[in-house]
Amino acid sequence: MRLRVEFTTEPFDLDEAPAHAVVAREVIQTADLDAVDVGPFGNTAEGGADQVLTAVDALLRQALASGATRVSLQVNVIGEDTP
Repeated sequence: MRLRVEFTTEPFDLDEAPAHAVVAREVIQTADLDAVDVGPFGNTAEGGADQVLTAVDALLRQALASGATRVSLQVNVIGEDTP
């Protein structure tokens, strides 16, 4: 199964990315995921279910430990893996 995750972390700071946002992006960018897109107002990534769920676990733990007060995320099934 393939999944797509979209997420944001708060609180926002438009002048400089807060530590929790930087950490969350690093987790996603270094995970074994496809089609990673990070931006100032939202981030997305796609991959196999195990890889996405592992990355989401790390994202939540590390972003909260780095000062996030809210992490909003959505995970969608986008298809089946093909052998």
